[in-house]
Amino acid sequence: MQLTNDKNIASALAVASCALIAQPAQAETNYEDWKVDAALMYYGEQDRVQAIEAIGNVEKNFGDRSTLSMKIVVDSLTGASASGAVAQNQGQTFTRPSGKGEYQIKAGDTPLDDTFHDTRVQLSANWSEVLNPLWTVNGGVYGSKEFDYMSLGLNGGVERSFNKDNTTLALSAGYSYDTVDPVGGRPMGLSAMALRDRYNTEAEFQTAFDNTRLDGSDTKATTDLVLSVTQILNRRWLFQANYSLSSVSGYLTDPYKMLSQVDTSGTSVNYLYENRPDSRLKQSVFTMVKGALDKGVVDFSYRFSRDDWGVQSHTLETHYRHYFTGNIYGQLHLRYYQQQAADFYTPFLVEGAALPQYASADYRIGDMSAYTIGIKLGQRLQSGHELSYRLEFYQQNPENNGTSLFGQLNQQELFPDLKAIVAQFSYSF
Repeated sequence: MQLTNDKNIASALAVASCALIAQPAQAETNYEDWKVDAALMYYGEQDRVQAIEAIGNVEKNFGDRSTLSMKIVVDSLTGASASGAVAQNQGQTFTRPSGKGEYQIKAGDTPLDDTFHDTRVQLSANWSEVLNPLWTVNGGVYGSKEFDYMSLGLNGGVERSFNKDNTTLALSAGYSYDTVDPVGGRPMGLSAMALRDRYNTEAEFQTAFDNTRLDGSDTKATTDLVLSVTQILNRRWLFQANYSLSSVSGYLTDPYKMLSQVDTSGTSVNYLYENRPDSRLKQSVFTMVKGALDKGVVDFSYRFSRDDWGVQSHTLETHYRHYFTGNIYGQLHLRYYQQQAADFYTPFLVEGAALPQYASADYRIGDMSAYTIGIKLGQRLQSGHELSYRLEFYQQNPENNGTSLFGQLNQQELFPDLKAIVAQFSYSF
């Protein structure tokens, strides 16, 4: 699911944002060499974004060596997204990203842009081939399209088994090329938002708005590499570790985010469009142990990630599934996330101070911690079908990165918590 700066709360919230919270419920049907998977997920933030995602996957085996899989994903997002401006003691008026209209924010409220609506369709196909008992290769293509964003990509990988199949090494790579065409055009970084009440005529306003925009669309390219090892430790436990490297270049600014420029009393005098670097190099290390218990399965994982923007994060996660009987189980999911802000993150800018080269007030690249608590209950029916019910709660806690507050800013909640739920029903057959 893609949103805003990386065009993803489907991949920072729904997901980065949904992907952080829950995996979609899945139902499976096997017809000899065919397997059909269907998934449906609902994600909802309190007073903000809501998302519904549907996934269909068809897999076909050709003998015992070749597999073709094809997938379609359709997701719809609605609601309001934090714009990056700060709350104020007085009401505020903002120009919509298209330049065609305005929206008002009440005194004391966090500025939310209610123009956040989008539908995305993604198609992908992947081929896997077992060359011999030791080597397996795979490759795939995908494409996705939404109103203001298009992504095309290739991926491939190779696996090598050792030690009587107890050890597996894998190397995979991916490349994507994205086109960004924001509603209203791309804002010039750190240019001031044109506000209608500052101009005598609509023509003057439109000229000022156009002067903040760059012509045409823009692009970004992403290259990903992942090296992983999986080791069977004994008949009950296995260990997995991987190292990933991601390089992104091109248009990385979120065209719908802004910063407040305030005076010495903390009162907003301008709204400036954010500006981010045009490249990003990210590295991460992931480790996991997974074991089969007498009446269940458990896993523990840790991920460390850092990039050249200064963002650094730690993720701890565990799942424990307990079988009460042969047909009924319960599962507990716990996750904790902690993040250090990007070097150019700032909750606001001060009037009169020299403008930095890069600046963003997007809380998603700020200091934060987050946790997820989830439970799942499942029952296997006599027919072999399975029913399951899942409920998860997610809370994100943005934090001040050490910026000094003054004037009326001390009276505002500049770092409000974000709460979300995922409710899920699954029927597998």
